Amino acid sequence: MTKNISNIDFSKGIIKSLANYTVKSGTGAYIVGGFVRDSILGLKTEELDIDVMVLGDAVEFAEGFAKKNKQTLTAVYKNFGTALLNTGGSKIEFASARKESYSRNSRKPKIEIGTLEEDLSRRDFTINALAISLKETDKITDMFGGLEDLKNGIIKTPLEPEKTFFDDPLRIMRAIRFASKLGFSIEENTFRAITDNRQRLEEEVVSQERITTEFLKILESPKPSVGLNLMYLTGIMDIVFPEMSKTAGVEQRSDYHHKDVFFHTLEVVDNISEMTNDVWLRFAALVHDIAKPKTKKFMPGTGWTFHGHEELGARMMKKIFDRMRLPLNRIDYVEKLIRLHLRPAALANQDVTDSAIRRLAAEAGEELVDLLKLCRADITSKNLAKVKKYMNNFAYVEKRIVEVQEKDNLRNFQSPVRGDEIMQICELQPSKPVGILKTLIEEAILDGIIPNTYDAALEYLYKIKDETLREYFRGKK
Repeated sequence: MTKNISNIDFSKGIIKSLANYTVKSGTGAYIVGGFVRDSILGLKTEELDIDVMVLGDAVEFAEGFAKKNKQTLTAVYKNFGTALLNTGGSKIEFASARKESYSRNSRKPKIEIGTLEEDLSRRDFTINALAISLKETDKITDMFGGLEDLKNGIIKTPLEPEKTFFDDPLRIMRAIRFASKLGFSIEENTFRAITDNRQRLEEEVVSQERITTEFLKILESPKPSVGLNLMYLTGIMDIVFPEMSKTAGVEQRSDYHHKDVFFHTLEVVDNISEMTNDVWLRFAALVHDIAKPKTKKFMPGTGWTFHGHEELGARMMKKIFDRMRLPLNRIDYVEKLIRLHLRPAALANQDVTDSAIRRLAAEAGEELVDLLKLCRADITSKNLAKVKKYMNNFAYVEKRIVEVQEKDNLRNFQSPVRGDEIMQICELQPSKPVGILKTLIEEAILDGIIPNTYDAALEYLYKIKDETLREYFRGKK
């Protein structure tokens, strides 16, 4: 495995500058952590994110390096012995070698100056405890078998796993995240320690924001089902996302889905992850059936039904977003996709009218393309013939939606004649009749009675306004 160090090019760029400065300064300094791990695995990123561990004063080392390269440090934290330099698309964090000790009620450690071995031993996993000397760049320090674990695809802690996860419970989420991101398995003792220490995630040692950040990174992994299933198997899902745990074991009609709701959902998330890297579209796929446990009902001759799960699922989002500290500016997007996720598939089972397509396109608005991706991902079955049939039907519906939408220009649809103009023409104050007239114009466009143009809508308003207002005020007497 040592030969894979050649994946790191020390002959040019910022890494060459680091190596040259280290030799001239006489300081012991090492590249450590994720950059080493990903380089050995051959994983490339557009921006370099490098951790430099210094045997000595890291701030002094960083200041000297920045000065030598005619740059200014981005941030300095002398109390913590760390400094940050952003330069040319690269981020370099300098930190003094240290050892740590923890109290029960905090994941913030007491820090002391440490040796190379003490610094590497405090790291979360063996694959992150590898170090390459910037003085002797052909040598790698591997004190805990990280190279072998990289070769075998294993997540394992350098020290005793019980203490590792008890001291810093966020490492529980990180273990699952790395397993999901890299497609690795979690070593048996490490897995057991995760399960045994899972309640630490409820003890307010770790902020909800940090837990949610790791959860979203799991969703961003190439095959999210790996991490999501590990969360379920270890009991972490019960703590982090209990609504998802409750979908496990919930049976579905076998003619539509061949798995229970939880494992069907994992398949949907994997399907959509092949189409998009958008974490919020992936999140919408994760929660699209989240209300099925609450709406499950057995109908003789039909089997299990989940009527209304799309509406209830959308309404569940506010509580979930608040508890998980998810960004509220994404809630409308997720709610809309949950509410509409059955609509395109329903159109595939009937003669598709332009009116039905117009209504769907108008309601979906800018999210129409994402909605169609979600619906396509939602087609899961072991019966390949059935899948092919559903896919063909859905492809036809997609084609018709695109045709009608392009023809009618229905994105973010609303009446071309706005409320203020209706008030002026009809001599009305802001009131219910204004909304009624606006809705009638929109319905006429969606039903194909008039085209989606301002002139047609205005002409239609003059045609219907007098009778509509008479009916309204007659009903008020």
